[in-house]
Amino acid sequence: MADTTVTAELAGRVISTLDVGIEVGIGDDVVFIESMKMEIPVASPANGKVKSVLVQIDDMVEEGQPLLVLET
Repeated sequence: MADTTVTAELAGRVISTLDVGIEVGIGDDVVFIESMKMEIPVASPANGKVKSVLVQIDDMVEEGQPLLVLET
C-alpha cells in the first residue's frame, strides 16, 4: 500500500482532525482549519485509513503544510 499526504490548502489554526486508524473516503473531511473566522474543511484526496496525524489542535499551519498521512 502507498501513503498519501494530506496538506493544508490555506494558512490558519487547526480546530479538529481525525484519529489514527479512521477509515476515510475520497472527499471526506479529515481536518478543519479556522481561517478568517471561518471553519474550512480539508477533504481526503483518496480512500484509505489515517496512518499518522502530523498536527495538533490549535497548531498554526501554513498553506501546503502536511497535516496527516493516509495509508491508501
